Amino acid sequence: MSKLSLIIQREYLTRVRKKSFIIGTLLAPVGLLVYLLVIIGLSSYQGGDELKVAVLDEAQMIGSLPDEKGVRFIPSGGKSLDQLKTEVTEKKIDGVLRIPALSNFQLKDHTVYYYSDDKLAPEKSSQIEKRISSKIKEFKMDSLKLDAQQLKLLESDVSIDPEGINSDQENDHSKYTAGVGLAVGGIMTFLLFFMVLMYGQMVMRSVMEEKTNRIVEVMMSSVRPFDLMMGKIIGAGLVGLTQVVAWVVLSGAVSFLVPMVMGAGAMEPPMNPGDAAAAVDPEMMQDTGMRIMTELSKQNWPLLIGSFIIYFLGGYFIYSSMFAAVGSAMGDDLGEGQSLTLPATLPLILAFYIVSMAGWRNPDSGLMVFSSIFPLFSPIAMPFRLAFNPPWWQVAISLVLVVASAVFFVWLAGRIYRVGILMYGKKVTLKEMWKWTFYKG
Repeated sequence: MSKLSLIIQREYLTRVRKKSFIIGTLLAPVGLLVYLLVIIGLSSYQGGDELKVAVLDEAQMIGSLPDEKGVRFIPSGGKSLDQLKTEVTEKKIDGVLRIPALSNFQLKDHTVYYYSDDKLAPEKSSQIEKRISSKIKEFKMDSLKLDAQQLKLLESDVSIDPEGINSDQENDHSKYTAGVGLAVGGIMTFLLFFMVLMYGQMVMRSVMEEKTNRIVEVMMSSVRPFDLMMGKIIGAGLVGLTQVVAWVVLSGAVSFLVPMVMGAGAMEPPMNPGDAAAAVDPEMMQDTGMRIMTELSKQNWPLLIGSFIIYFLGGYFIYSSMFAAVGSAMGDDLGEGQSLTLPATLPLILAFYIVSMAGWRNPDSGLMVFSSIFPLFSPIAMPFRLAFNPPWWQVAISLVLVVASAVFFVWLAGRIYRVGILMYGKKVTLKEMWKWTFYKG
């Protein structure tokens, strides 16, 4: 077995046998389960006791108000404002909602007043405002003798359905094409950013640990510095892939456990079934689901998956080699070494922000085209654009550049690693690291 294989095996087995790796791998899906349960619990949280609100309708234009979630509306019963305020003071009710008469139907804004010494929660305030606004709208329509059904006919939902000049199936897009592309590209971008950054920093920590513990001095007596660095990069990459596979399997199991834990009747039924039926049309939902599945089937999945692997490997080797070089140059003072990690992390973070800001607005903008070809940005930017079928020549150039850049950065990091790994007690700058690349030997 070659020395490089032995280093890869040692790096891999040493890390996967650590308690921190095992616990982290197992707890991540458990944390996902806890997170989902907390989100479900918070979504059904009422936000405190029921709020009793007396409604003083001065112009008799609201009528009866149905109770909202956490808010109970009580008619004034002919009582004056002062009498209702007294009831608030005596804790019989929580507040008084005074609705003054409309001075002018042409005015859009209308202010209602809430009397209470206790603060009104923003959620309950929004609920009350929406309910009163809806009632005032109904009052205006009745006063102006307007037919509500005819007014609904005036409302139109406009959506753009893109059509190609040629009538072939490949250019036939729908209004869901852009949304599906954003979802697919966004997921791939997030995964690549997270994986490259996490596993690259894992390589840097491994190099720093062995340098600090002086283990590397013993290993360098029988192994070339370049082989040692490559062994760490490949070994850490295999550790990362193992953890990702474990997370995928365990997360799949968690997705089956959530419905079982919560139960089929965990969801609270709507207060008004008629409103829910009007808002959610089963046939429309089924049609939307079929259209989304059709758009997903139009994606070039062999190209997406193959390119995802290439860009992950290219991005991983580019940034992990940079992190390995930085780790070899860092001394015992980690605070001073933080300035060295900035050039290694800044391009990766900048690429992610470019996709987040510019890519979501226009995947084919000039900035996105440049980012998808520039090798330090392309492992993050081009997978996002692949969901929108960019020109083949841009993809080809990007792939060639990212592979060539991975080879170059591994070579460059090896030149720095061979000098920095055996240097102690000296504060290293970026300028001095660059000089190391020209040392002979």
